[in-house]
Amino acid sequence: MIVSGLPRSGTSMMMKMLESGGVPVLADDQRKADIDNVNGYYEFQAALKIKQDNSWLADSDHKAVKMVYQLLYELPETHQYRVLMMRRSMDEVLASQKKMLARLGKPTDTIPDSKMAEIFNTGLAKFYAWIAQRSNFRIVDVDYNIMVADPIPQIQVINRLLGGGLDEQAMAEVVQPDLYRNRKS
Repeated sequence: MIVSGLPRSGTSMMMKMLESGGVPVLADDQRKADIDNVNGYYEFQAALKIKQDNSWLADSDHKAVKMVYQLLYELPETHQYRVLMMRRSMDEVLASQKKMLARLGKPTDTIPDSKMAEIFNTGLAKFYAWIAQRSNFRIVDVDYNIMVADPIPQIQVINRLLGGGLDEQAMAEVVQPDLYRNRKS
């Protein structure tokens, strides 16, 4: 199980939801929780090096791992993958990213929002065209904005993708609307 999406699209929330629902997660806790992700980032550094070393995949069956969608191109075709692709309003992704970068003391004005949105949308279009040609991937889009408003229907879809057996109520309890701070107007 792979949780993917653009930065600031709800991937960490989804990892916590899966964990609460009963799915073991691959995460190394090197990046600690902070104001931007109060429940943690759920990152796994080995996943970032998938092109050089994919040996960790042998121990990943029936576990969830968070990967930036660009890294999915590097996954070997010998495995079957289920992907939860987090989708969020582009305006909210950009606003959340800027706020996080500002809190980290990094520049936020190097690329205009319109250009960054174009880069993200072009990358996603390429990714969706690529993954549509891969028979070893099953992908479900998960709308962050809808998840925050009404999580149960999407949780049920996720549970079906994973074969049932998840604790849907525990997953729903992870969703914290008060953490939804970068809403579109």
